[in-house]
Amino acid sequence: MTMDRENSKIFSKTDKMKMLYEAKAEDVEFSAAEADAEDLEAQVRAQEADNRQLHEILKKE
Repeated sequence: MTMDRENSKIFSKTDKMKMLYEAKAEDVEFSAAEADAEDLEAQVRAQEADNRQLHEILKKE
């Protein structure tokens, strides 16, 4: 992977967390009372994806 020095930026941990929270802001409302097994499974997959995304953001330092 080549790095474009003109457009590269080193993000602080705070900036990285903001990026993750902004991405999560696109999520739809979740109601645990109305959730079925598929909804709960989707929520687990979403959390795992968030963890992978955060790992990738932190790895780019």
